[in-house]
Amino acid sequence: MTGTTGAQYSVNLRVRLDNQPGVLGRLAVAIGEAGGNIFAIEGFVAKGPTLERDIVVNCRSTKHQEEVVAIAEKVDGVDLIECYDRTFRMHEGGKIEVLPLMPVGDADDLSMAYTPGVARVCRAIAEDPSVADTHTIRKNTVAIVSDGTAVLGLGDIGPKAAMPVMEGKALLFKEFGNVDAFPICLDVKTPEELIETVIRLAPSFGGINLEDIAAPGAFEVEAELKEKLDIPVFHDDQHGTAVVALAGLENALKIVGKQMSDISVVVAGLGAAGVAVGKILLGAGVGEIIGVDRQGAVYDGRDGLNSAKQWFAENTNRDRRKGSMGEAMAGADVFVGLSGPGLITPDDVRSMAADPIVFAMANPDPEIRPEDVEGLVAVMATGRSDYPNQINNVLAFPGIFRGALDARACDITENMKLAAAEAIAASVSDEELSPEFIIPSVFDKSVPLRVAEAVAKVAVSDGVCRP
Repeated sequence: MTGTTGAQYSVNLRVRLDNQPGVLGRLAVAIGEAGGNIFAIEGFVAKGPTLERDIVVNCRSTKHQEEVVAIAEKVDGVDLIECYDRTFRMHEGGKIEVLPLMPVGDADDLSMAYTPGVARVCRAIAEDPSVADTHTIRKNTVAIVSDGTAVLGLGDIGPKAAMPVMEGKALLFKEFGNVDAFPICLDVKTPEELIETVIRLAPSFGGINLEDIAAPGAFEVEAELKEKLDIPVFHDDQHGTAVVALAGLENALKIVGKQMSDISVVVAGLGAAGVAVGKILLGAGVGEIIGVDRQGAVYDGRDGLNSAKQWFAENTNRDRRKGSMGEAMAGADVFVGLSGPGLITPDDVRSMAADPIVFAMANPDPEIRPEDVEGLVAVMATGRSDYPNQINNVLAFPGIFRGALDARACDITENMKLAAAEAIAASVSDEELSPEFIIPSVFDKSVPLRVAEAVAKVAVSDGVCRP
């Protein structure tokens, strides 16, 4: 059986074991022979004729889960009492909740939190709308908005099916940025409907995080909302990916001794993330960028370009190079993949310039696996957590919104994104920097604090803070 076991397919086995020598060993061997990886066994002391314990087993797929359970049921001396999928159990009832910030224990509390005292605050906001930024949840609340048309790895699954992803995003906002975020999954048919709906919802929020909206509509939605709203609007699929990719590239270039202005970058996949990566790399001073889609290299004058790709064509590939992915990669210093699995080959990587840097960020399966280019690349990054150098948006969006909210920013500017990338890159010290460690851990809680501070500072200097 191929694939890697992981917590995403883990099962919890509640078993009753006969208190006899070898029973637990037989169970462990059977699970191992079935390809399961025992992640945890509840500690125990055997005192009676039987003992009940929970065993957590990481599996490869739902089918593999069923195989492991079936094997466990057949082991002599073992009764399977219960089994459950730990990922589904985690999602039961959702992953977030609303909690009060103060008690309502008596009539005095009630008279201030609600009627009649609340009317005083309402009148103050009516007279000066900016009071809502400091005396309502707008101060710290972001809407995570999606129509479910481009959910990572799943595609167009609709708003209800997208909810678990948006809930997870809200969980990460709170855990890493102390930002209160709420999933807003909209049943809309067009970008125009989404724009109109978000505009009507905006008074309740201090920022808008757009998520999993199909291109090219995603570009229109973000542009319109940024123009019409006076709160930060940020499409994380685009800009979060771009910020972290730039941070990783800054550190990778330190390892190979190259400068931004001297390198050539190939960007594979020109959806929302690919175009945003191109823009931020241009802003960072990258010398040459060539975008490649299903039809080959993108250049000014090529037929069939949507508005986003046309912008890309006009601002990159100055020599109007044509050809396939392999032809574009020949001589390039950096490959950035935001497309699909198995897109490039080891021979493509061999054709690159000396000390090639490969960011194969397609999820869950990268454009090329690290083991296929071992010894060929100077630095390798992916979007997966089971390989070194994960390009993970959670390094960016909690801190970016934390900084924007703290500064009372009305926009998230290109300079704020560049500042965020620099803060992430600087979180890896010179002593820590290595080909296997160009990006800080997503669990390093100091990273969002650095990002927030840098973003807030630039928001002030860019003049985008509300009085």
